[in-house]
Amino acid sequence: MNNDLLMVIFEWVAYFIISYMAVIIVFYFSIFLISARQLRKHFLLDEKQPYEELLTSQDTKPISIIVPAYNEEIGIYNSVRSLLSINYPEYEIIVVNDGSKDGTVKEMVDRFQMVKVNLVVRKRLETQEIRAIYKSKLYDYLFLIDKENGGKSDALNAGINLSNYPYVCSLDGDSVLERDAFLKVMKPIIDSNGEVIVTGGSIRIANGCQIERGEVMKVGLAKSPLVVMQVVEYLRAFLMGRIGLSRHNLLLIVSGAFGVFHKEWVVKAGGYRTKTVGEDMELIVRLHRLIKDEKSNKRIEYVPDPVCWTEAPDSLKILRRQRSRWHRGLYESLWLHKKMIFNPKYGLIGFISMPYFLFIELLSAVIEFIGYLIVIIGLVFSLINIKVALLLFLLSFLYGSILSMSAVLLEEWSLRKYEAKRELARLFFYSLTEAFWYRPLTVIWRFEGFVQAIFKREGSWGEMTRKGISK
Repeated sequence: MNNDLLMVIFEWVAYFIISYMAVIIVFYFSIFLISARQLRKHFLLDEKQPYEELLTSQDTKPISIIVPAYNEEIGIYNSVRSLLSINYPEYEIIVVNDGSKDGTVKEMVDRFQMVKVNLVVRKRLETQEIRAIYKSKLYDYLFLIDKENGGKSDALNAGINLSNYPYVCSLDGDSVLERDAFLKVMKPIIDSNGEVIVTGGSIRIANGCQIERGEVMKVGLAKSPLVVMQVVEYLRAFLMGRIGLSRHNLLLIVSGAFGVFHKEWVVKAGGYRTKTVGEDMELIVRLHRLIKDEKSNKRIEYVPDPVCWTEAPDSLKILRRQRSRWHRGLYESLWLHKKMIFNPKYGLIGFISMPYFLFIELLSAVIEFIGYLIVIIGLVFSLINIKVALLLFLLSFLYGSILSMSAVLLEEWSLRKYEAKRELARLFFYSLTEAFWYRPLTVIWRFEGFVQAIFKREGSWGEMTRKGISK
């Protein structure tokens, strides 16, 4: 192949990527405008409608909080302790130990004075064998299931089987909830008179925060640039993407770290799928499918204000593993439900949500990765025009850094969790640098997850070394 033909091929590929990125940028800025409007509307309403009235309302449904735990010895006590003090009228806590190799069970038993109980469990969903069920002598609404290892999905299904209440909440074992989080996340369900069957709250990074006795005392930022960039990334994912999609019932992801589900709909859908690493998204897609199949008017919503704080990876190795796993899960969910894509039967879910997650969220990793290769190889071997390379970089900067800065702006305009001006300044600064180092890293890791999914590598819990986020 001669040099002139190579140059033509490289430039055509570059122009395709430029067009692709331009479309994505326009799409995201549209989402930004929708999100800004919704956030402002949401917080103006909050000032007039306090959540305290829900504490005494007969419409406030009880919740079963399910905490799947695998090697969570370090953080499980503080997470459960934070749940014991939440501001909610009636709930139960079910910690599910999924065959941990550390002292998770001993920590729970010792700290909460738990004893074995003989309970008849209705096995509505298939799970691995349950070794024992414990109940706390201190809190009669705190339970522990000790079971054989089967993965996070299997642990959640076991918790659903034991649960007594009509709504279930999945909550990660390293998480800390704000006291009013459940009142806020349940409000759309209560207000809709059951039309909303799933709600999800925001996930924030706890690293750098002052957390005592399972409660966030002061919000702060970690010193690590890697962690700060994850804060920016979470703001972008939750305050921009999910608000915009939720507005028209197009949301396909409710974070497994903090989501509330109508139990009967989850059971009807078959529970959490155990053969995928993206169990949270896959269940939401399946619920949307069930809603459309039954011609129901049920909704799935994202609520920006209730916040769940979680520990973020502070090493490249663990973050790489996490992001590859997430992208693998995205691929699996889309592949399992590929018949929904552009299918008129599924309405806007089939024509907007599924294509969005396919062409923008999934394939962007592949296209951006090729874009980096095109620029590097093209410049080294003089196969690409310098102006085309600069245009690609400019669009990459807009796609990454500017959109992330917009997410930080939404945070300052609405939630204002970070009160210190210097911390907001740090968020803006690191947003500005995203395109130069963090974005390329995440693209490479997501591309790696895509390749792993193609070759059908099986996933697992995706272990993360915990350092603990509470004193």
